[in-house]
Amino acid sequence: MAIRFFRKKLTSFQIVIIGFLGLILFGAFLLMLPISVRDGHGASVEDALFTSTSAVCVTGLVVKDTATYWTGFGQAVILMLIQIGGLGVVPVATSIAMISGRKISLFQRGMLQDSFSAHQIGGIVRMTGYIIKIALTVEVSGALLMMPVFCREYGVSGIWLSVFHSISAFCNAGFDIMGDKTGHFSSLSSYAATPGIIIPISLLIIIGGIGFLTLEDITRNKLHFDGYRMQSKAVLVTTGILIVVPLLLLFIYEYSGNPVKERFLLSLFQAITPRTAGFNTADLRVLSGAGRILLIALMLIGGSPGSTAGGMKTTTAAILFANSSAVFRRKKSVELFGRRIEDNTVRNAATLFTMYLTLPMIGAAVISIADNLPIGTCFFETASAIGTVGLSLGITPSLSLVSRLMLILFMFFGRVGGLTLIYAAINTESADISLRPVEKIIAG
Repeated sequence: MAIRFFRKKLTSFQIVIIGFLGLILFGAFLLMLPISVRDGHGASVEDALFTSTSAVCVTGLVVKDTATYWTGFGQAVILMLIQIGGLGVVPVATSIAMISGRKISLFQRGMLQDSFSAHQIGGIVRMTGYIIKIALTVEVSGALLMMPVFCREYGVSGIWLSVFHSISAFCNAGFDIMGDKTGHFSSLSSYAATPGIIIPISLLIIIGGIGFLTLEDITRNKLHFDGYRMQSKAVLVTTGILIVVPLLLLFIYEYSGNPVKERFLLSLFQAITPRTAGFNTADLRVLSGAGRILLIALMLIGGSPGSTAGGMKTTTAAILFANSSAVFRRKKSVELFGRRIEDNTVRNAATLFTMYLTLPMIGAAVISIADNLPIGTCFFETASAIGTVGLSLGITPSLSLVSRLMLILFMFFGRVGGLTLIYAAINTESADISLRPVEKIIAG
């Protein structure tokens, strides 16, 4: 009876938020245990909460080096939080219920639909099973591809390195455990010219970031692009553009002093990781101003709907581009791949764009004032947090409590989604649907 009353009082959006909050607090509690930290005293509330939030929200921003500060147990906790956070609290909980033989209610199916950004509720339980299988298959495959390199250099411990980085990459988390081997906060910089690590990590990031609906489309229709949903077409084309164009720009302008092989791998990785993985193979502090702006743009766009990635999403960018094209061509409707896009979807895209542009600017101003840091550097960190990326210019570990709390809020916002938070806070059932008189106003 209590559970039924609880469900009636809370919407699916509110339950998703509560689920993520509960997982973050549980993870913080585990990280505060003495067994989680190498000094045997446990992490502070501040450090544990920041790390747990970053892991659950698959961001990768850290205040402590993951390899040297946390024990094997602490690293396992972080990896568990990454896996659940990447796949989603609701899908993981539903999968456990399915394994235990429980029936999935219509309300739970609705929550799954919201979690995956699915178009219909039919077949959503089957979709959940597919997602868990594809995630495990891809993560195991990624680990096997990296084992030859890691095991050759580090022996048996290379297995743990391969598993950890495979899950972190597929979930677009960006956490690494290379600090005790290649230097604190070094990420994958020692493997900048190693295809055996860079290529598998890049593929894992892309596969995890294009979304499970797109993966299902590819599985079902193979290479028959015309048979894909419009959303899958938008995801794949936009993702391709957002990889190729930055790759060329970085290859030409940023890494021209490196050997060709290393130059290509550096450019490829820095074109992929900002959306929204957070691994790094180069010192971002030496990037030009234009290079940093390019990375910020990629971080804010992020991955795709129903994926392990954050950001305002590739589809949002595609819709905004299509809307601009429709305005320039004086067309009455916004279209993509021969299909019309609903006006409500266009409004949602414009709202998301406004939030993802405005909020990091406000946060950057707050951090700049609180810690007396350059506004550009702060904007990079806030964009990384709200895009759940994890790339950093090195200032996060030294930030004040106020600034860290700001980043925690942005990481949470970026993972659960801006519209989810708004829908959870506002009672849409009582929304005003009346139409007001029309009066013209000039735009531009």
